[in-house]
Amino acid sequence: MPSKRFKIEFYDDNGIKHNISLEGNVHKEKIVQIMDYVELMGGIKNINPPQVTNSENKFFRIKNLVLSNYSDKVFTSKDIQISYFESYGDDIPLSTVSTYLSRLADRGVLNRGGSSGEWHYALSSSSKEVNYQ
Repeated sequence: MPSKRFKIEFYDDNGIKHNISLEGNVHKEKIVQIMDYVELMGGIKNINPPQVTNSENKFFRIKNLVLSNYSDKVFTSKDIQISYFESYGDDIPLSTVSTYLSRLADRGVLNRGGSSGEWHYALSSSSKEVNYQ
């Protein structure tokens, strides 16, 4: 299988040119991390935002549910799955909810405890201080 190559070049707010090259079995998560870096360095200005895919839309919906309805509660993936259906009238697989909650925990938005059979989540204290509006 041929390896994938990506090259990203941008200038930050100070006029410094950044070059990022990736080669190999690059997954979507790695691209998201790189784009987070670009945004952090001030390199995403005057760029049309990409179209939001259905999976990204579900991720943002779950994030918003957590931030608005579970800011002071401990919850499970099943709780979010039920809330998602009640809020949006759309079924979402439990595995998808679990994946997105895991990503939020990896990014420091949520704290996770328990075990892989039954993870429990809570909004991290640093996330409670941030205004997500």
